[in-house]
Amino acid sequence: MSLRGGTMTYHNPKGRMGRRLIALTLGGTVAGFATLAAAQSEPEQRDEFFWLSQINKASVVINSQEGLLDPALAPEIAGALTQVIADGDQPDAERPGTVISFEPLWIEKGGIDVTLVHAGRSSQDMHATYRAAMLRDKLLDLASQLDATSTTLVDLAETHAETVVPNYTNGVAAQPNSYGHYLLGHAAGLARDAERIREAYARIDRSAMGTTVLNGTSWPLNRQRMADYLGFAALVDNAYDASQISSMDQPVEVAGIVTSVSLHVGNFVEDVMTQYAQTRPWILLEEGGDNTYVSSAMPQKRNPGILNNARSDASQAIALAMGPVIQTHNITPGMSDPKSVEDNAAMVDAGISALGRLDRVLKALRINPERALEELNSDWTASQELADLLMREHGLPFREGHHFASEVVTYARANNLGPLDFPYAEAQRIYAETVAETDHAKELPLTEEVFRATLDPVAIIRNRATAGGPQPAEMTRMITEARADLTERQDWVKARRDHIATALSTLDADFGALLTE
Repeated sequence: MSLRGGTMTYHNPKGRMGRRLIALTLGGTVAGFATLAAAQSEPEQRDEFFWLSQINKASVVINSQEGLLDPALAPEIAGALTQVIADGDQPDAERPGTVISFEPLWIEKGGIDVTLVHAGRSSQDMHATYRAAMLRDKLLDLASQLDATSTTLVDLAETHAETVVPNYTNGVAAQPNSYGHYLLGHAAGLARDAERIREAYARIDRSAMGTTVLNGTSWPLNRQRMADYLGFAALVDNAYDASQISSMDQPVEVAGIVTSVSLHVGNFVEDVMTQYAQTRPWILLEEGGDNTYVSSAMPQKRNPGILNNARSDASQAIALAMGPVIQTHNITPGMSDPKSVEDNAAMVDAGISALGRLDRVLKALRINPERALEELNSDWTASQELADLLMREHGLPFREGHHFASEVVTYARANNLGPLDFPYAEAQRIYAETVAETDHAKELPLTEEVFRATLDPVAIIRNRATAGGPQPAEMTRMITEARADLTERQDWVKARRDHIATALSTLDADFGALLTE
């Protein structure tokens, strides 16, 4: 893609489509145009040239059928347009991406009469329309990768539903948890990103065609029919909003989604990095490829290349997402600053890349359950359970129980003791001192067996009782619901793609029919 003198053009790479179109007969047959339409409909070809072509095709059909264009002229005008499209699809051909660069080619093929199609149109509404069409395609690409990465997360969560590991808050080991439960938490964050995509898509999936510059036209254009042909679900209602406000809002809203997605990727990667940096981590990466690489100087090191790359991808996406926000700041309505198709596509592609890299990270993770349990039992991440049990079963106010558990930890760390070897007699002494000035009995109401069982990380996870916790029944429920949600999300993407494809196919058939009249 290049920008020269305000004209944006695509340089079409050599490929199967160009080779297919070399042999295309431009005699105006429906079969020939169907071949052209099928080639053009490939997603990778939906650039500005493609959408200008679709808009022009729809204009010819609608205007000739609704009295805005002499039907006798329609076949010749349509044939000229077919030639322009075929020329643009040749290998290495220029694919003009603006109205003012597309129209001269059409005039060259069909004469000045082709401009009769321009009734009530402007580059303002035409460009706003193709930008929205291209951005919605990008959102569907982002949604597809998001769903793929989320599926990997949920699959891994199911695999590790019963794997007990430390979780961290403020960078410090906090409580035991199921690793599967932890992963479902991250999947929930991505699920909200999927919601944001669907919500934004509904606002972007609206046609600006027929609004002209900013206040409509005296031509009685059938805006709804145009929207239907281009696969839009609705119209931008207000003509001023169409190209002056909403077309500036759209990249900013998508930038917010890309930012959220990338923050989720970065948060996950940094959490893994914290653990990976330990001398004996319980989470590692499968070695080989670009997952890890050996230091050039220190042979013991296995640098986490894939984690570094994922973090870098996420950071790059966030940096690009700042662009539309900054470009929209302090400009008058309708200015082109934040509307660059190339820049906004690069922003979304960066988000897709970050999600794709996260997917690879997830597939490269290797969890060591035994080492994770050792980590838990070497520290006091289960100590809150003492306070909870004393309050739940023995009526001790939580703050008193919390003080008791805190004193146990203080003593343990001062004497290099872990939960598995803490002397029960010391627990009894600390408890008696903690409640000395209260009305509670001074004897620790937990037997030694119960005291030690209370500090068992595996038992803590198994005995959780709140909805949304890591206990087996809730894990089964949440995994089932997560999979159902993923199915709905994937169906949504497919339905949107199918709707656009069906609309464009209908347009191709109706336009092709003009060529035989």
